[in-house]
Amino acid sequence: MNETAKAKLLLHPVRMKIVQSLVNGKQLSSQQISGRMKDVPPATLYRHINRLLESGILEVVKENQIRGTIEKIYSLKEAEPPSKEEVSAITKEEHMDLFLSFTNQLAGRFEDYLNQPEYDVLQDGVGFSMGSFQLSDEEFMELMDKMGSLLKEAMDNEPSPERRERHLATIILPEPKDRS
Repeated sequence: MNETAKAKLLLHPVRMKIVQSLVNGKQLSSQQISGRMKDVPPATLYRHINRLLESGILEVVKENQIRGTIEKIYSLKEAEPPSKEEVSAITKEEHMDLFLSFTNQLAGRFEDYLNQPEYDVLQDGVGFSMGSFQLSDEEFMELMDKMGSLLKEAMDNEPSPERRERHLATIILPEPKDRS
């Protein structure tokens, strides 16, 4: 599966949530994944888990015999990051399609939030902004490492009654070289 097809596969909201529930080496059963995605019907969840298995994104790491049935434990399959050649082979149109899929997914999540019977953007910490800063490539990589460490720590948190799932989307765009 090429990188464009894989990215399109992962941009589906249900599949993205499945993958997010398994990041950082987590190993979960479909029942445990379902517990983190209460709004997704079981049949839909199983269909998307199977799609991720078929594509090689997920793997079964363990099977447990439980009262006459076999419970499968899933994890993300270790994958090599795409090569420079694979990333370079993605066309301008494919990049734009992937970006539009991503932003449409964000808009859908925001619409879901606004369609709640009651919401409080201040209390809930909802926000969106855009800022610019001047960084060398080295300073930029240092910033990404620091942000990555903080996000990994937050993503390792287990669900609990006092925690609420929150979404953070990142888009990084350098100014075109001819405008710098």
